[in-house]
Amino acid sequence: MADDLDITVRDQASDRWLSSRFVADASARADLIALYALDHELTRIPHVVSDPLMGEIRMTWWREGLEEIAEGRPVRPHPVLKAIAGGALPAVALAALAEARLGDLDGEKSGEALIRHIDATEGLVMALAARRLSAEATADQVTQAARAVGLARLDPPAALKALDAARAPLKALPVAAFPAIAHAVLARPYARLATPGPLEKRLRILLAVMTGRV
Repeated sequence: MADDLDITVRDQASDRWLSSRFVADASARADLIALYALDHELTRIPHVVSDPLMGEIRMTWWREGLEEIAEGRPVRPHPVLKAIAGGALPAVALAALAEARLGDLDGEKSGEALIRHIDATEGLVMALAARRLSAEATADQVTQAARAVGLARLDPPAALKALDAARAPLKALPVAAFPAIAHAVLARPYARLATPGPLEKRLRILLAVMTGRV
């Protein structure tokens, strides 16, 4: 099951997967993979349903499944939920992620609404990953990096500004937590409408991990 989730994340969220390769602790890495697999399941919903109501039903199924885990109730028969139930991720926060992903069904956003949505989705994922890797990590340390990731293809100038703004708070991010945000370095080429190949992605993320900069 863990191998299947790893393959899913590798194929569907390769940037996050590449960053997760720098997590030495196997259980922590497995939790990050479960987190990223969950977010993949949520983000694909708007693309596989015929109308927003069906999307809301599916999102609600995930939210309720995560709330049941938080309450210690039986786990629904899905490999992602089983992985989360067996790990150390806070299911209550993951239920909040499922709730926030309902916003993906509302169409395009801009301005402050877009920023709020990114903070509640990409920002929450990145903060949970960082916190899983280090108890000293805080959401404020990764907010700008997450915004850069979320804005890279939607508002390139804003993404580049977010990357610049990320430098100061990332200096306070524990080294152990850096793999949670290392893939943010790829927001820069994306914002410049470039598509780095697999080798370039690996090299950029490796350099980010080595220098602690995005």
